[in-house]
Amino acid sequence: MLKRDFFQGDPVTCARGLLGAELRWNGCSGVVVETEAYAEHGDEACHTFSRPGARRFVEEHEAGAAYVYLNYGMYWLTNVLVKGGKGNGFVLIRALRPVDGLSEMSRRRKRERAEDLCSGPGKLSMALDICGEHHGSSFVESENRAFHQTQMELGPLVSDERVGISKAVNRKWRFFLDRDRRFVSVIRDDKRGSHKGTETRGKKKEIISPRC
Repeated sequence: MLKRDFFQGDPVTCARGLLGAELRWNGCSGVVVETEAYAEHGDEACHTFSRPGARRFVEEHEAGAAYVYLNYGMYWLTNVLVKGGKGNGFVLIRALRPVDGLSEMSRRRKRERAEDLCSGPGKLSMALDICGEHHGSSFVESENRAFHQTQMELGPLVSDERVGISKAVNRKWRFFLDRDRRFVSVIRDDKRGSHKGTETRGKKKEIISPRC
């Protein structure tokens, strides 16, 4: 299980480091294949830029706390607090490759294909049954509600612009595993727009060498 000190770095390093980890939640689990980083200071896309409640959350909670909020009044999005290192902030868990509990996730999502269960932040929260009541809970106190490191070969990591924001749009703080791209929320195509989701910017992506 990843301990609190893992989340005491900075959001970008943590977002990259969580790729390949397995998120276990009450009998269901999936490998993290896509994340986004948000910085407490200097990042207009982060909730702390405009929401006093988010700033209080950072002040009052320890690293590894779950920051769960309702997006557009419809979907719960699951984030983890990064605090105490080179810069505080959040990591949004954007997509998982399902591992355990697929039948339960399929029931909640009303979908059968594994690729459709957790290929987006709202989808994975629904599949794992994470909601507002878990806001402020901890990812570092119970093995059944935590991130666990795996021994899988990650392959190249892709760095791209974050999704669904209108400010600080040029920061390439979205990361995903190239080998698991069929499970991620959005794949941008430089020539034809998006393969998945609704993003059609067609910006150039950066391929990052595998993590040690």
